[in-house]
Order: sequence, then C-alpha cells, then structure tokens
Amino acid sequence: MSDNLTRLNKYLSEAGFCSRREADRLIDAGRVTINDNIPEMGTKVAPDDVVKVDGEIVGQHKKEFTYLAFNKPVGIVCTTDTRVEKNNIIDYINYHKRIFPIGRLDKPSEGLILLTDDGDIVNKILRASNNHEKEYIVTVDKPISQTFIERMSNGIYIEELKQRTKKCKVRKIDKFTFSIVLTQGLNRQIRRMCSYLNYEVQTLKRIRIMNIKLDVAVGTYRKLSNTELETLSKLISDSKKTFQPNIQRPRKNRR
Repeated sequence: MSDNLTRLNKYLSEAGFCSRREADRLIDAGRVTINDNIPEMGTKVAPDDVVKVDGEIVGQHKKEFTYLAFNKPVGIVCTTDTRVEKNNIIDYINYHKRIFPIGRLDKPSEGLILLTDDGDIVNKILRASNNHEKEYIVTVDKPISQTFIERMSNGIYIEELKQRTKKCKVRKIDKFTFSIVLTQGLNRQIRRMCSYLNYEVQTLKRIRIMNIKLDVAVGTYRKLSNTELETLSKLISDSKKTFQPNIQRPRKNRR
C-alpha cells in the first residue's frame, strides 16, 4: 500500500497544479485538504484520496500540459497569488487554464519568462545545480569598464546572501550596456552584483532561458514549439527533480 502513496507537494506538482515549493506554501497556509481535512506538511496521498485546493478538486483528470513563452512588461509581478498583487502575471495574461511562472523576474525587470502547468519541469529548470543558462541584457548608469566586466565574470560575494556568485559570461555591448549569462537564480542577483561595484541597473531584460529565445512583443506570449520542447527535454534529462534552493530565505524582493 505504501508504494502507492505520494507526498502531497509532489502530488500537486505532478497534477500540474503548481511547483512543489508553491505547494508547500499552499499546504502551510491551510488551503489544501485531503478528504476535506487539512493535512500536515509531509502528508502522503493515496490513490483514492480526494485532494482540493481552495475547495476545488485537483488531480482527477490527466491533462495535456501547456508551455508558454511570455515577454513580461516592466511593472508586472511574477506571483500566482492574485489576491495580493493587482499587477500579477496570472491576471495580466488571463490564460484560460491555470498556469504558473517558472522562476521570476522582479517588478522593474522585463523579458522572457516561461509559464506552464507542468510542475515537474519547473523543479528541473529551477534547480541551480543543474547549470541551466539564462541570458540578460542590462544597461547601467555609467560607462562600463574592463574591470567591471572581469569582476562580474569572476563572481562577486553578496553580503546579504552570504555567498559568492558563480563565474559567468559577461560581454560589453556598448558604453552602458552588457550581456550576462547566469546559471544561478539568486535573489536580485544581477542588481546586487552591479551595486557591489557601484553601478546602478537602469534596465534589465531576460532574452533567453536555455534554448528558448525571446521573440515576441512586450506583453504577449506564444506556445513553445515541438522542436523547442524536444530540445528542452534533452537539456533537462539529467536534472534532478527535487528543488532545493541554495538559501533558505523568503524571496520578498526578486531579481
């Protein structure tokens, strides 16, 4: 019997309702029930159990997953809690089925963000140790020096997070603009790195996540192509499924 049990957060993720991390938040908030009873964190679900979130049944029907590439405008918040933020990504897109973002871009940033209802792929992409590339174009408030490029490339110790950033690819584009390719997703990482070197970010746009490139207008989205999904599947095939953030801290301010 125990072989048929699934941890509740994994159940919600595999049902395509949300990521495991978001599931943990929902469980902790008492918004999830099993057979109309509020469970404890770590509770396991049996095949005949009825799981609900906010009173709605989850996981009763297998469905085809959705994968979207969205060009997030400045001012939109990457949260699924539509009760808290008016300018949230879910209400903005207003998609006909429940989806959630893979990772985040902070409110002043723009660019590519993926949305899906496939919780498993979320965990694989987000796990920092999988070294999946994300590329950004950044403008700053003063001329970019060679020292700036070298120090950004070699990693910077972020005091607030108590750790050094991984080495990364940084390329100067023009006097005030550079591109940077990260394999981490630390809290406001690029802004913190620039601030350490006494630069202030003026604009920040994500233009690529792994093999997916930004190619739609601001505020619009498209479905990922079969070719993109096949390549993405290969890139994450060796990724560990379980998401374990590098730092156990609330992420109130996002990059």
